[in-house]
Amino acid sequence: MQVAAILRTKGNTVARSGSDISVENSLNILKQQHIDAVVVADDDRTLKGILSERDIVRGLADHGAEALDFPVMALMTSEVITCSEDRSVDELMRDMTEHRIRHLPVMRDGRLAGIVSIGDLVKYRLDELELEGERDAMRDYIATG
Repeated sequence: MQVAAILRTKGNTVARSGSDISVENSLNILKQQHIDAVVVADDDRTLKGILSERDIVRGLADHGAEALDFPVMALMTSEVITCSEDRSVDELMRDMTEHRIRHLPVMRDGRLAGIVSIGDLVKYRLDELELEGERDAMRDYIATG
């Protein structure tokens, strides 16, 4: 399966934060939307970074509570690995494992088209395994019937 199919299922809504809003405001976005990372972009074309819970924890460890007042761009990961919609789930799983990341913004024609998380990929894999099991059970039923 390709990323495009996952986005069709989950949607292409991406939680975004402006680069100059505070880390605390971004934390509120994460909390309200029950997500682990927010894309940092001032529009849908220019991806400036990604701010994850991991980035925030590191900022708190390094700077204490005052890190919450920093602008997002002070703590975000600015070298963001992205993918296109035609990439396969296997390729994304390899990329996420190799780079030790959990979120990949999806780009289409230079614009942000969605985001895929490791949870999305695991869900796809589990659904795929379930379908394979059902298919095998149906074959066995037909063969013995």
